[in-house]
Amino acid sequence: MRAGKIITVILGALLAVAGFSFAVGGAAMTTIHLTQRDDDGFYQSRTERLRTPTAVLTTQLDLRTGSADVAPDHPLGTMRISAAHAAGTGDVFVGIAPAQNVDAWLGNAAYERITGMRWGPFRYDSEQVLGSGSVPPPLQQSFWVASAAGPGRQTVTWPSESGEWAVVVMNADAAPGVMADVSVGADTGLLLPVGLGAIAVGIVLLAIGLPVMLAAVRRPTPSAGVAAGPVVQPGGYPARLDGRLDPDLSRWKWLVKWFLAIPHAIVLAFLWLAVVPLTVVAGVAILFTGRYPRSIFEFNVGVMRWTWRVSYYAFNVLGTDRYPPFSLEPDPTYPADFTVDYPERLSRGLVLVKWWLLAIPHYLVVAFFTGGWSAGWTDESWRFAAGIGLIGLLVLVAVVVLTFTGRYPEPLYDFVMGMNRWCYRVLAYAGLMRDEYPPFRFDAGGTDPGRPAPLMPPPDDDPRAAELAAVSGRRPG
Repeated sequence: MRAGKIITVILGALLAVAGFSFAVGGAAMTTIHLTQRDDDGFYQSRTERLRTPTAVLTTQLDLRTGSADVAPDHPLGTMRISAAHAAGTGDVFVGIAPAQNVDAWLGNAAYERITGMRWGPFRYDSEQVLGSGSVPPPLQQSFWVASAAGPGRQTVTWPSESGEWAVVVMNADAAPGVMADVSVGADTGLLLPVGLGAIAVGIVLLAIGLPVMLAAVRRPTPSAGVAAGPVVQPGGYPARLDGRLDPDLSRWKWLVKWFLAIPHAIVLAFLWLAVVPLTVVAGVAILFTGRYPRSIFEFNVGVMRWTWRVSYYAFNVLGTDRYPPFSLEPDPTYPADFTVDYPERLSRGLVLVKWWLLAIPHYLVVAFFTGGWSAGWTDESWRFAAGIGLIGLLVLVAVVVLTFTGRYPEPLYDFVMGMNRWCYRVLAYAGLMRDEYPPFRFDAGGTDPGRPAPLMPPPDDDPRAAELAAVSGRRPG
């Protein structure tokens, strides 16, 4: 595939991914509008407990919307803030006023300002402003645009306006030590039209991106790098991964290969963006026709092949010093190759379950080989963690040995190749390319046991003859 077509595929993938994101976001907003409003039409949060040892708990709303000619009358629609004294006794005050008036009112008194809120679970960030003065009772102030005070639950409803505003929750008598149960809601007419508009934009982008990708990957004739028919050898699997260890590896180059591979990593990140939607398209085609579209198959195999070459060079093997080509095509002269036999027919039913349910046992093995990552919520924020797998650990051992001895340990090489081979078989199966279940079998070594008999060598006047001869052991001429 030429560079122009690769760029076209990437552009189509970006459009398709953007379209999918718009469509999902729009569907979420539409669903919220239809299911999460109360009887009064407000989107209301859960009731959460807020507390401060000071006399005032406040937060600011910056609703400045630029030019008054284009500013909406109510930037957040109609806001509703509800609060009740957590102890069940005492009067609570809730008020909204211009931020500058609230700042002047607070003067040099101590108060606590909420600076941010997070949901799932609910937490808020705040800062205490120190001071020695006292806060005048809020009911004596005239600058509130909306306020409520008294026992029980108090609710303020305010048609939002452009400007800088402050929301205040406190004891009605301005006594220090505030503990209130608060919920916030809004009634806006924007969510539904914005949601439907996002869905429409998403559909348009998908309608452009998917055909662009399909047109770019389409080829008039089958690629020479994808086998057609059952050419796999007995005992092998129709997804074959091969490698050839260079005998004269540099002792130190492995330290920088990851850096040298960054251009490949950037291109592959975009290519994998294309693989995902194209695989979905292929799955739909298999469901209705029982066939994997040949052009999509060749493109996806090409991306996997490219990924394997880069992994072999810089990450998962470090078995060659030869820089990988920027190509999806097979190259028998490069010391790493991956290919999948094209299936003439595929099960329509298996396409629904093999990529997730049936592959789960293999996913557990692959996670052990490759390591994994996790994400979770801690007390403060989302945390991400990653761990090294057995492949990475053994490759590290191998290159340390290479550094001191000048030789890559062949037993480690064979073992690492076996683990990579297992992973790529699962990748082909989960990518809907084959119905044959990947074997729970460790096929170590550089040469895949399913590799077919070698093709006839090129004539000696072929410019690649000398290099191919080195691969096969044949002497040109």
